[in-house]
Amino acid sequence: MALYAALLYYPEGQDWTGAEIMAEHGRLLSTPEMEGAYRAGAALHPASTATTITVAGGKGGDMVVTDGPYAEAKEVLAGFVVLEAADLDEAMRLAARFPTARYGKVEPRPVLLSRSFMAGP
Repeated sequence: MALYAALLYYPEGQDWTGAEIMAEHGRLLSTPEMEGAYRAGAALHPASTATTITVAGGKGGDMVVTDGPYAEAKEVLAGFVVLEAADLDEAMRLAARFPTARYGKVEPRPVLLSRSFMAGP
């Protein structure tokens, strides 16, 4: 089994935090199939609340802060779900069940785990 991050994208300006969509996600996550695969997830506040940080000049350089998301796009990252699946085909099948797949796009991507990275210094 492997972990996949299903990145949830909605059209900019669409409210993905509405009661109906949130309830639909909740119902999906309570199904036996998702209970076996779901590991973590969260909805994000709108992209307008984002702050992008860059360190100019590399390590030790000056922090440059920009209001807004990293990239301007027609679709914005609205949240993510971490799924455990046997392979990419299963991860895609699970990801296609999310309401986001009907209203926007879902991008399942394999998670690269590194214990040294996850543990920190």
